[in-house]
Parts: sequence; structure tokens; C-alpha cells
Amino acid sequence: MSVLSTVSGYTIRRWYVQEQEILTNETYRSDEGGALRKIVVAAAIRNPYAGRFSADLGDIVDPSDALGAAFAARIVKALDGAAAESYGKACVVGSGGEYEHGNAFLTARFATPIRDALPGAEAWIPSTGKRGGPGTLIDIPLAHVTELYVRSHYDTMTAHFDDAPNADEVLVAFAVATRGRIQARLGGPQAPAA
Repeated sequence: MSVLSTVSGYTIRRWYVQEQEILTNETYRSDEGGALRKIVVAAAIRNPYAGRFSADLGDIVDPSDALGAAFAARIVKALDGAAAESYGKACVVGSGGEYEHGNAFLTARFATPIRDALPGAEAWIPSTGKRGGPGTLIDIPLAHVTELYVRSHYDTMTAHFDDAPNADEVLVAFAVATRGRIQARLGGPQAPAA
């Protein structure tokens, strides 16, 4: 019996959930906002284009709304009733693939079901990516879910995946945070009241 997970034709070898709970800033000062939770949900997915060039990346893009829905369910579960105030997405492409393959996973078709699952989320989702092997660090950018220019929510979450991506995989990751930076004090537009 196969234990591989498939989502709309994608072959997923492993799912990941990583969480940080940040209580103070770097100088041990808290504020009235409570703890900051940062959560990453990620998957190691077989790259259907590993080792070959294709002008058409439809095997990744076309079914990616179903992948986004699978991510959304895991993100909502990890939030456990908390609201996501910021979000971002990233990819790490294994050495047998092109960086463009990773970007094909991160289009709006993938992101829209996640945005739909997060109340009030409508803003553009920042993203990043690179090529690398197992253990590659990736800094996932974060921005506010409704107002892109809210400076207090510009942040990153560094994620590490000990055994992915293999050469024929793409590691796809989505991060959320439950509030802005602790002791953020640079002014600018404010987050809308909840």
C-alpha cells in the first residue's frame, strides 16, 4: 500500500508544519499585543519537469488550486482558531529543476484558496524562492493580509527542511503570522482594527 500523498495529480512525499512563538523582541521587551505566532506549512512535491525543459508548465499550474486548498486546510488547522494577520509564500527547487518550476507552484491559482480561507485576506502575497538541496534555509517574507503597506507586519520567517528538496522535487511553503513585529515602532499605515 502506497503511503505517498497525492493532491490533484501532484505527488507529495512529505508535509511539514513549523511554528515559532515569540514572546518579546530581541531586548526582552513585550508589548500589549501578546505573543507572535509564526507558522509555516510546506510540502515536498515531485517536480514533473525535473531534468527536462518544457515551454508549457501547465502540469504544475493547472491543478494548483487543489494544492492551495490542501495547504489552506492545514494552515487553518495549525492556526487553531487564531487569525492570520500576515502571510507569504516561498519555494526551494531541487537541483534537477529550474527556478521557474518553483514559481509555477506559487501563482494566484495556488494562493487564492489560501487567501479565501483566511478571513479578510485580500492583499498581494509576497514570495521568494531559490534552488537548493536538503537543508537549504529559506527566508519567507511576510506582509499584512489586507493592507500591503502596513510596516509593522513586514517580517520574515526562516524555515529549514532537513530532507527536502531532493533533486527531483520542489519544496513549496506558505507562512502566516498572528500579529506584527513585537515593539514595531516605525509609523506608517496602521493595521485595520479587527
